[in-house]
Amino acid sequence: MTHPRRFRFGVELQRPFDGSSWADSARRLEDLGVSTLFVPDHFHQGFGPIAAMATAAAVTTTLHVAPLVLAADFRHPAVLARELASIDVLSEGRLEVGVGAGYNPLDYSRSGIRMDPPRVRVDRMIEHIRVLKMLWADSGPVTFEGQHYRISELDGTPKPHRPGGPPVIAAGGGRRILQFAAAEADIVGVNVSTEPGSKGDGRPDSIDDKLRWMRDAAGDRVDSLELNAWVSVAAVTDSADEVAARITGRLGGTVQEVLDSPLTLFGSPQQIAERMHQRRDRWGYSYFTLQADRLDEFAPIIASMTGT
Repeated sequence: MTHPRRFRFGVELQRPFDGSSWADSARRLEDLGVSTLFVPDHFHQGFGPIAAMATAAAVTTTLHVAPLVLAADFRHPAVLARELASIDVLSEGRLEVGVGAGYNPLDYSRSGIRMDPPRVRVDRMIEHIRVLKMLWADSGPVTFEGQHYRISELDGTPKPHRPGGPPVIAAGGGRRILQFAAAEADIVGVNVSTEPGSKGDGRPDSIDDKLRWMRDAAGDRVDSLELNAWVSVAAVTDSADEVAARITGRLGGTVQEVLDSPLTLFGSPQQIAERMHQRRDRWGYSYFTLQADRLDEFAPIIASMTGT
Protein backbone atom coordinates (compact mmCIF):
# COMPACT_ATOMS: atom_id res chain seq x y z
CA MET A 1 0.00 0.00 0.00
CA THR A 2 1.67 3.23 -1.12
CA HIS A 3 -0.75 5.64 0.55
CA PRO A 4 -1.05 5.04 4.32
CA ARG A 5 -4.60 5.31 5.54
CA ARG A 6 -5.66 6.94 8.75
CA PHE A 7 -6.11 4.54 11.64
CA ARG A 8 -9.58 3.59 12.74
CA PHE A 9 -11.05 1.12 15.19
CA GLY A 10 -14.08 -1.12 15.24
CA VAL A 11 -15.52 -2.78 18.33
CA GLU A 12 -17.44 -6.05 18.16
CA LEU A 13 -20.42 -5.72 20.49
CA GLN A 14 -22.54 -8.77 21.26
CA ARG A 15 -24.66 -7.19 24.00
CA PRO A 16 -25.03 -3.79 25.69
CA PHE A 17 -22.35 -2.72 28.12
CA ASP A 18 -23.16 -3.58 31.73
CA GLY A 19 -25.84 -1.31 33.13
CA SER A 20 -26.45 0.29 29.74
CA SER A 21 -28.98 0.00 26.92
CA TRP A 22 -28.06 -0.89 23.35
CA ALA A 23 -28.69 2.70 22.27
CA ASP A 24 -26.52 4.12 25.03
CA SER A 25 -23.78 1.59 24.23
CA ALA A 26 -23.72 2.73 20.61
CA ARG A 27 -23.53 6.37 21.68
CA ARG A 28 -20.65 5.52 24.02
CA LEU A 29 -18.66 4.02 21.15
CA GLU A 30 -19.30 7.13 19.09
CA ASP A 31 -18.24 9.43 21.91
CA LEU A 32 -14.96 7.53 22.33
CA GLY A 33 -14.03 7.93 18.68
CA VAL A 34 -14.72 4.34 17.61
CA SER A 35 -15.36 4.23 13.88
CA THR A 36 -17.55 1.14 13.65
CA LEU A 37 -19.86 -0.96 15.79
CA PHE A 38 -19.55 -4.54 14.56
CA VAL A 39 -22.22 -7.14 15.29
CA PRO A 40 -21.77 -10.92 14.93
CA ASP A 41 -24.05 -13.25 13.00
CA HIS A 42 -24.29 -16.40 15.10
CA PHE A 43 -27.53 -17.84 16.44
CA HIS A 44 -26.14 -17.95 19.97
CA GLN A 45 -24.64 -14.45 20.10
CA GLY A 46 -26.26 -11.07 20.48
CA PHE A 47 -29.25 -9.47 18.82
CA GLY A 48 -30.36 -10.11 15.28
CA PRO A 49 -27.79 -8.17 13.24
CA ILE A 50 -30.22 -6.25 11.01
CA ALA A 51 -32.22 -4.83 13.93
CA ALA A 52 -29.08 -4.20 16.00
CA MET A 53 -27.39 -2.24 13.21
CA ALA A 54 -30.49 -0.23 12.37
CA THR A 55 -31.04 0.75 16.00
CA ALA A 56 -27.40 1.74 16.57
CA ALA A 57 -27.39 3.84 13.42
CA ALA A 58 -30.65 5.55 14.38
CA VAL A 59 -29.31 6.85 17.72
CA THR A 60 -25.91 8.06 16.46
CA THR A 61 -24.71 10.52 13.84
CA THR A 62 -21.16 9.49 12.89
CA LEU A 63 -20.81 5.86 14.03
CA HIS A 64 -20.63 3.28 11.27
CA VAL A 65 -22.38 -0.06 11.71
CA ALA A 66 -21.41 -3.38 10.17
CA PRO A 67 -21.92 -7.12 10.50
CA LEU A 68 -18.78 -9.14 11.06
CA VAL A 69 -19.85 -11.10 9.16
CA LEU A 70 -23.23 -12.12 7.74
CA ALA A 71 -23.24 -15.80 6.80
CA ALA A 72 -24.32 -16.06 3.18
CA ASP A 73 -26.18 -19.30 3.90
CA PHE A 74 -28.62 -17.67 6.33
CA ARG A 75 -30.35 -15.15 4.01
CA HIS A 76 -31.21 -14.87 0.34
CA PRO A 77 -29.26 -11.99 -1.24
CA ALA A 78 -32.37 -10.44 -2.82
CA VAL A 79 -33.94 -10.08 0.62
CA LEU A 80 -30.71 -8.99 2.27
CA ALA A 81 -29.90 -6.39 -0.39
CA ARG A 82 -33.15 -4.56 0.36
CA GLU A 83 -32.66 -4.60 4.15
CA LEU A 84 -29.07 -3.42 3.95
CA ALA A 85 -29.81 -0.71 1.39
CA SER A 86 -32.53 0.58 3.70
CA ILE A 87 -30.07 0.86 6.60
CA ASP A 88 -27.58 2.64 4.34
CA VAL A 89 -30.22 5.15 3.21
CA LEU A 90 -31.60 5.78 6.69
CA SER A 91 -28.10 6.20 8.19
CA GLU A 92 -27.00 8.42 5.30
CA GLY A 93 -24.18 6.14 4.26
CA ARG A 94 -22.88 4.75 7.56
CA LEU A 95 -23.18 1.06 6.73
CA GLU A 96 -20.36 -1.35 5.92
CA VAL A 97 -21.28 -4.89 4.89
CA GLY A 98 -19.30 -7.97 5.87
CA VAL A 99 -20.32 -11.22 4.21
CA GLY A 100 -18.74 -14.62 4.84
CA ALA A 101 -19.18 -18.25 3.88
CA GLY A 102 -20.26 -19.46 7.34
CA TYR A 103 -17.91 -21.56 9.42
CA ASN A 104 -19.39 -22.44 12.81
CA PRO A 105 -20.83 -25.98 12.81
CA LEU A 106 -23.14 -25.14 15.74
CA ASP A 107 -24.95 -22.51 13.67
CA TYR A 108 -25.81 -25.18 11.14
CA SER A 109 -26.52 -28.14 13.41
CA ARG A 110 -28.75 -26.20 15.79
CA SER A 111 -30.71 -24.38 13.07
CA GLY A 112 -31.08 -27.34 10.73
CA ILE A 113 -29.45 -25.43 7.88
CA ARG A 114 -27.29 -27.78 5.84
CA MET A 115 -23.56 -27.14 6.11
CA ASP A 116 -22.11 -27.84 2.71
CA PRO A 117 -18.39 -28.47 2.11
CA PRO A 118 -16.14 -25.39 2.24
CA ARG A 119 -15.81 -25.05 -1.52
CA VAL A 120 -19.59 -24.98 -1.99
CA ARG A 121 -20.05 -22.43 0.78
CA VAL A 122 -17.37 -20.18 -0.70
CA ASP A 123 -18.95 -20.52 -4.17
CA ARG A 124 -22.27 -19.45 -2.67
CA MET A 125 -20.70 -16.52 -0.81
CA ILE A 126 -19.09 -15.26 -4.02
CA GLU A 127 -22.43 -15.39 -5.86
CA HIS A 128 -24.14 -13.80 -2.86
CA ILE A 129 -21.85 -10.77 -2.85
CA ARG A 130 -22.14 -10.36 -6.60
CA VAL A 131 -25.93 -10.36 -6.40
CA LEU A 132 -25.88 -7.78 -3.60
CA LYS A 133 -23.67 -5.46 -5.64
CA MET A 134 -25.79 -5.90 -8.77
CA LEU A 135 -28.99 -5.04 -6.90
CA TRP A 136 -27.35 -1.97 -5.35
CA ALA A 137 -26.15 -0.66 -8.70
CA ASP A 138 -28.18 1.98 -10.47
CA SER A 139 -28.40 0.03 -13.71
CA GLY A 140 -32.00 -1.13 -13.87
CA PRO A 141 -33.56 -4.57 -13.33
CA VAL A 142 -31.16 -7.42 -12.61
CA THR A 143 -31.15 -10.90 -14.11
CA PHE A 144 -28.67 -13.35 -12.66
CA GLU A 145 -28.22 -17.05 -13.44
CA GLY A 146 -25.79 -18.70 -11.07
CA GLN A 147 -25.31 -22.11 -9.55
CA HIS A 148 -26.91 -21.08 -6.26
CA TYR A 149 -29.07 -18.02 -7.02
CA ARG A 150 -31.35 -17.12 -9.91
CA ILE A 151 -32.93 -13.69 -10.20
CA SER A 152 -35.12 -12.44 -13.04
CA GLU A 153 -35.73 -8.78 -13.85
CA LEU A 154 -35.52 -7.63 -10.24
CA ASP A 155 -34.79 -3.97 -9.62
CA GLY A 156 -33.13 -3.49 -6.25
CA THR A 157 -35.00 -0.98 -4.12
CA PRO A 158 -34.29 1.24 -2.38
CA LYS A 159 -30.96 2.20 -3.87
CA PRO A 160 -28.28 2.71 -1.20
CA HIS A 161 -27.24 6.15 -0.05
CA ARG A 162 -23.77 5.63 -1.51
CA PRO A 163 -23.65 5.16 -5.27
CA GLY A 164 -22.91 1.51 -5.97
CA GLY A 165 -23.70 0.48 -2.44
CA PRO A 166 -21.98 0.38 0.96
CA PRO A 167 -18.38 -0.83 1.26
CA VAL A 168 -18.13 -4.60 1.25
CA ILE A 169 -15.92 -6.38 3.77
CA ALA A 170 -14.64 -9.82 2.83
CA ALA A 171 -12.34 -11.65 5.22
CA GLY A 172 -10.52 -14.94 5.27
CA GLY A 173 -7.23 -16.72 5.58
CA GLY A 174 -7.24 -18.91 2.49
CA ARG A 175 -5.89 -18.03 -0.94
CA ARG A 176 -9.21 -18.26 -2.78
CA ILE A 177 -11.19 -15.98 -0.47
CA LEU A 178 -8.38 -13.45 -0.26
CA GLN A 179 -8.02 -13.35 -4.03
CA PHE A 180 -11.77 -12.82 -4.43
CA ALA A 181 -11.76 -10.15 -1.72
CA ALA A 182 -8.87 -8.33 -3.38
CA ALA A 183 -10.68 -8.29 -6.71
CA GLU A 184 -14.18 -7.35 -5.54
CA ALA A 185 -14.35 -6.13 -1.92
CA ASP A 186 -13.56 -2.69 -0.52
CA ILE A 187 -12.25 -3.75 2.89
CA VAL A 188 -10.22 -6.95 3.21
CA GLY A 189 -9.77 -8.84 6.45
CA VAL A 190 -6.55 -10.80 6.20
CA ASN A 191 -7.02 -13.37 8.95
CA VAL A 192 -6.01 -16.86 9.96
CA SER A 193 -7.47 -19.77 8.09
CA THR A 194 -10.30 -21.73 9.70
CA GLU A 195 -9.14 -24.95 8.05
CA PRO A 196 -7.79 -27.79 10.24
CA GLY A 197 -4.04 -27.62 10.70
CA SER A 198 -3.87 -23.84 10.36
CA LYS A 199 -2.20 -23.25 13.75
CA GLY A 200 0.50 -20.63 13.37
CA ASP A 201 -1.25 -19.19 10.36
CA GLY A 202 -1.08 -15.70 11.89
CA ARG A 203 2.72 -15.57 12.04
CA PRO A 204 4.27 -12.60 10.26
CA ASP A 205 5.77 -14.73 7.48
CA SER A 206 2.36 -16.32 6.85
CA ILE A 207 0.76 -12.87 6.68
CA ASP A 208 3.43 -11.90 4.13
CA ASP A 209 2.25 -14.77 1.93
CA LYS A 210 -1.41 -13.83 2.30
CA LEU A 211 -0.72 -10.21 1.40
CA ARG A 212 1.20 -11.36 -1.66
CA TRP A 213 -1.81 -13.37 -2.85
CA MET A 214 -4.06 -10.41 -2.21
CA ARG A 215 -1.89 -7.83 -3.97
CA ASP A 216 -1.39 -10.06 -7.01
CA ALA A 217 -5.16 -10.48 -7.35
CA ALA A 218 -5.93 -6.80 -6.69
CA GLY A 219 -3.79 -5.44 -9.50
CA ASP A 220 -4.40 -1.74 -10.14
CA ARG A 221 -7.01 -1.47 -7.37
CA VAL A 222 -4.61 -2.44 -4.56
CA ASP A 223 -4.25 1.13 -3.26
CA SER A 224 -8.03 1.47 -2.92
CA LEU A 225 -8.27 -1.45 -0.49
CA GLU A 226 -8.51 -0.96 3.25
CA LEU A 227 -7.04 -3.76 5.40
CA ASN A 228 -8.77 -4.87 8.58
CA ALA A 229 -7.26 -6.93 11.40
CA TRP A 230 -9.63 -8.82 13.71
CA VAL A 231 -7.50 -8.74 16.86
CA SER A 232 -7.88 -12.02 18.71
CA VAL A 233 -5.79 -11.08 21.77
CA ALA A 234 -5.51 -7.48 22.98
CA ALA A 235 -4.31 -6.03 26.28
CA VAL A 236 -2.65 -2.92 27.65
CA THR A 237 0.17 -4.31 29.77
CA ASP A 238 3.75 -3.68 30.84
CA SER A 239 4.45 -7.42 30.51
CA ALA A 240 3.93 -8.01 26.80
CA ASP A 241 6.55 -10.76 26.59
CA GLU A 242 4.88 -12.69 29.40
CA VAL A 243 1.46 -12.41 27.76
CA ALA A 244 2.91 -13.56 24.44
CA ALA A 245 4.63 -16.51 26.10
CA ARG A 246 1.32 -17.70 27.56
CA ILE A 247 -0.36 -17.90 24.17
CA THR A 248 2.40 -19.25 21.94
CA GLY A 249 0.85 -22.71 22.23
CA ARG A 250 -2.53 -21.41 21.12
CA LEU A 251 -1.39 -19.18 18.27
CA GLY A 252 1.79 -20.97 17.24
CA GLY A 253 5.17 -19.37 16.72
CA THR A 254 7.77 -17.82 18.98
CA VAL A 255 7.18 -15.08 21.53
CA GLN A 256 8.45 -12.50 19.05
CA GLU A 257 6.24 -13.85 16.27
CA VAL A 258 3.20 -13.60 18.54
CA LEU A 259 4.12 -10.02 19.44
CA ASP A 260 4.57 -9.11 15.78
CA SER A 261 1.42 -10.82 14.50
CA PRO A 262 -1.19 -8.33 13.25
CA LEU A 263 -3.84 -10.46 14.97
CA THR A 264 -2.57 -9.62 18.46
CA LEU A 265 -2.13 -6.20 20.03
CA PHE A 266 -0.64 -5.84 23.47
CA GLY A 267 1.98 -3.86 25.33
CA SER A 268 2.19 -0.42 26.84
CA PRO A 269 0.25 2.35 25.06
CA GLN A 270 3.50 3.46 23.40
CA GLN A 271 4.33 -0.09 22.29
CA ILE A 272 0.84 -0.59 20.91
CA ALA A 273 1.06 2.64 18.93
CA GLU A 274 4.44 1.59 17.56
CA ARG A 275 3.12 -1.83 16.57
CA MET A 276 0.17 -0.31 14.76
CA HIS A 277 2.48 1.92 12.76
CA GLN A 278 4.78 -1.01 11.98
CA ARG A 279 1.84 -3.08 10.74
CA ARG A 280 0.56 -0.29 8.56
CA ASP A 281 4.05 0.26 7.12
CA ARG A 282 4.75 -3.45 6.52
CA TRP A 283 1.36 -4.74 5.44
CA GLY A 284 -1.09 -1.87 5.11
CA TYR A 285 -3.29 -2.65 8.14
CA SER A 286 -5.04 0.51 9.32
CA TYR A 287 -8.42 -0.78 10.59
CA PHE A 288 -8.32 -2.74 13.87
CA THR A 289 -11.27 -4.62 15.38
CA LEU A 290 -11.30 -5.10 19.15
CA GLN A 291 -13.62 -6.98 21.46
CA ALA A 292 -15.94 -4.94 23.68
CA ASP A 293 -14.31 -6.07 26.93
CA ARG A 294 -11.12 -4.23 25.88
CA LEU A 295 -12.75 -0.87 25.24
CA ASP A 296 -11.99 0.79 28.59
CA GLU A 297 -8.27 0.09 28.51
CA PHE A 298 -7.96 0.95 24.82
CA ALA A 299 -10.07 4.14 24.94
CA PRO A 300 -7.06 6.46 25.49
CA ILE A 301 -5.17 4.70 22.68
CA ILE A 302 -8.13 5.05 20.33
CA ALA A 303 -8.27 8.75 21.14
CA SER A 304 -4.56 9.30 20.57
CA MET A 305 -4.43 7.28 17.35
CA THR A 306 -7.53 8.83 15.80
CA GLY A 307 -7.20 12.39 17.05
CA THR A 308 -10.44 12.33 19.05
